[in-house]
Amino acid sequence: MKLRDGITRISDDSLAFVLFAPGKETVHLFGDFTNWQISDDYKMEPDSNRFWIKIGNLDPNKEYICQYIINRANKPVRIADPYTNKISSDDDKYIPADIYPNLSTYPTGRTTNPAMTVSTKPDNYAWKVQKYTVANPANLAIYELLIRDFTEQRSIKAAQEKLPYLKALGINAIELMPFSEFEGNDSWGYNPSFYFAPDKAYGTPNDYKAFIDACHENGMAVIMDMVLNHSYGQSPLARMYMENGVITADNPWYNVKSPNSTYSWGYDFNHESPYTQAFVDSVCSYWIKEYKIDGYRFDFTKGFTNKPGDGWAYDESRIKILKRMADEIWKRKRDALVILEHLTDNSEEKVLDNYGMLLWGNINGNTNEATMGWNESNKSDLSGASYKQRAWEKPNLVAYMESHDEERLMFKNLKYGNSNGSYNVKDLPTALQRNAAAAVVFFSIPGPKMIWQFGELGYDVSIDENGRVGKKPIRWEYYDQPDRRALYDVSSKIINLRTTRPVFSTTDFSISLAPNFKYVVLKSAQETVVAMANFDVKEVSKDVNFEKTGNWQEYFTNSTLTTTANTENITLQPGEFRLYFSK
Repeated sequence: MKLRDGITRISDDSLAFVLFAPGKETVHLFGDFTNWQISDDYKMEPDSNRFWIKIGNLDPNKEYICQYIINRANKPVRIADPYTNKISSDDDKYIPADIYPNLSTYPTGRTTNPAMTVSTKPDNYAWKVQKYTVANPANLAIYELLIRDFTEQRSIKAAQEKLPYLKALGINAIELMPFSEFEGNDSWGYNPSFYFAPDKAYGTPNDYKAFIDACHENGMAVIMDMVLNHSYGQSPLARMYMENGVITADNPWYNVKSPNSTYSWGYDFNHESPYTQAFVDSVCSYWIKEYKIDGYRFDFTKGFTNKPGDGWAYDESRIKILKRMADEIWKRKRDALVILEHLTDNSEEKVLDNYGMLLWGNINGNTNEATMGWNESNKSDLSGASYKQRAWEKPNLVAYMESHDEERLMFKNLKYGNSNGSYNVKDLPTALQRNAAAAVVFFSIPGPKMIWQFGELGYDVSIDENGRVGKKPIRWEYYDQPDRRALYDVSSKIINLRTTRPVFSTTDFSISLAPNFKYVVLKSAQETVVAMANFDVKEVSKDVNFEKTGNWQEYFTNSTLTTTANTENITLQPGEFRLYFSK
């Protein structure tokens, strides 16, 4: 049997452990089965740059907690295996039993730092959907959510119970913020430590698998937010080669110092290292194989380079790194979604788009200017949500009005909204209607789209309440409030239209999104659609190019419009929106 890095089940009572540790002198395995004593009976055998050991006589019905101790006699370091699929931590005592039942107790007083939890018992999850095919990326409706702040139970199991709600909304892909083990139990997840273990704060491995399985049953892909720009101090890859909290030059995976002088977090991975590349490939392969993940949203990919600077400028070395990574993912799953939070110069993003990767497109600021009723110097121009406006060849722009990182539209509507006479954006019903107008225009622009959790209900709690990354109040009661439910209903209708009517994925479209009166024209062989909305705080009349004459049915009111020329003058009240289909 060929052993791979990490922990391999050999039989019902035997495990093999392999640790890649170049330059280290000795490694011992110790833990429950050694009564937490370090013994040469469990000294691992050196083999080139690796150390290995096989152990037997293990009870298949029992979990064991253990660690490696490196260079026992000289500056010893205690770590868990970087490839472990379950860790044991002193933080585990704070995880409620209803989220993770029968969790083994961390051996406080017998060791320090996270340990690995191992067992010879094989995986026992019975998948209902053995293979899931991702829908056309061009009409993805992605729902980004943070498990911690999505339900009162703050668990993946409770999130699964909300899938009917998301299906009714029209969602066909769910993007989960990072859920591989991160430091502590209360986090956004961008402080990763162990890349092969689902974080226990949200549930058991089978809870995560059941969630993914149920998503697939409901026609939803699952996208995992993955943080490979950096990790934090609990990571064994960092701790193995570190002096006084500083990465040493012999670390195979990390840069001693981040080359990005502007944006840096934790310890910076060296993506030019073949060891980092091998680790990245293992991580991406694992979640696709073991959890049937459909793709990844990679955090801060502009940092996947050793070129000094803030990461904005065109970088051929970074493009090469990302293409190699994507190729390896597509070898494992041909239709896997590779989404980059890149946000670099358009010249580079065009190359990545053309290669088949999807890229985040942030139009939060411009959208909020529109919903608030301000448009000085065309600050509310939504053209950036169109891949064609960016001169891209493929519809791979994942545009979003909100993500986890931005202030909420409704918060700013209510705090900074414009007014004109009795019309005031700061009034809740008015503010909600303007978000509905934004949804109609936004989701009519071809290409994949993403919304942040509860945006469809007008979530209005500031991102900075309880600290930027702190827990936020959960507002499911919004669904029962008529004005907010009206926003949900409009959002649901337009999202379901764009995922079921081919015209919303057309490549034949035109936009006029800079003025306050904005419109989108979609054309196919079967039908033409014109979406429009007035984001001014006063009545506006505008000549709209319908591009054909005839009768048009307005989707939300069922009224009929007859055009006798290609261009028709349309008058809209402030915040009013319409969606016309050719009859």
